[in-house]
Amino acid sequence: MRKTGVVALVLASVLWGTTGTAATGMPASVSPVAVGAATMTIGGLLLAATSFRGVLSVLREPGSRGWILAGAVGVFSYPLAFYSSMNLAGVAIGNVVSLGSGPVFAALLEWVVERRQPTRLWLGCAAAAIVGVALLAFTGRAGVEGSPGHGSVTVGVLLGLLAGLSYAFYTYASSRAMHGRANSRAVVGSMFGVGAVALLPVLLATGGPLLQSPTTIGITAYLALGPMFVAYLLFGIGLRTIRSSMATTITLIEPVVATVLAVLVVGERLSATGWAGLAVILGAVCVLVAARLPGKIG
Repeated sequence: MRKTGVVALVLASVLWGTTGTAATGMPASVSPVAVGAATMTIGGLLLAATSFRGVLSVLREPGSRGWILAGAVGVFSYPLAFYSSMNLAGVAIGNVVSLGSGPVFAALLEWVVERRQPTRLWLGCAAAAIVGVALLAFTGRAGVEGSPGHGSVTVGVLLGLLAGLSYAFYTYASSRAMHGRANSRAVVGSMFGVGAVALLPVLLATGGPLLQSPTTIGITAYLALGPMFVAYLLFGIGLRTIRSSMATTITLIEPVVATVLAVLVVGERLSATGWAGLAVILGAVCVLVAARLPGKIG
């Protein structure tokens, strides 16, 4: 079961890694807020619809409902912060900051809420991954051709940290709701369904330009169906057997995929140090997965 969970998370991470490159195909008239709201609203409603009875059942359970509503706050804020971060700081930096900070926030949540200290192995892998994220973020900013100004990048990094906290928060809340023996699809569907409803006013206020051409409609459909709907079905499978802090560390594969696509497709450039950062991140994830951590550890 643990192997299945790891594979599901890796596949989800690869899909998530395509979001930044796909979003760069949007014209300037489409705001990143509109893209984030559309992606999460459409995908979230689809996730809720595919497990509608389970969603209603989970929302009726007092033990799960609290975690569902709490996690929905993270679902609401994540796409708005994530797409805005990539818009301001670039695809590579936005991804590595957003996803690279996730494991730290997830471990802190487990420590604060459950008094669960991570193992030395996890700390070592997470520390190595964070070093890789730092190398990539700082060298990526200098190496991106036509990169935004320092102020925009700084705001983008801060929004990336907010996205990382939001991601860790709804991942942790999902894990806790599933520990109450709730079905994983029902938990994911209910959490993202509630978040989607909350995002609907944002989409209605900003989403008009998404309908301006077949290209914008097609990109929106891909983001909602692939990196959102299918990826989060896989994400739910992964969380059945893997703790939130380990899950967020495995999904550091996403910024690796996103950065490679940013370089090959978008035209962003990285220095040799930036590529070294990518290698450190991937190596840390591989070591963590190969170690087969016990179930009590993140």
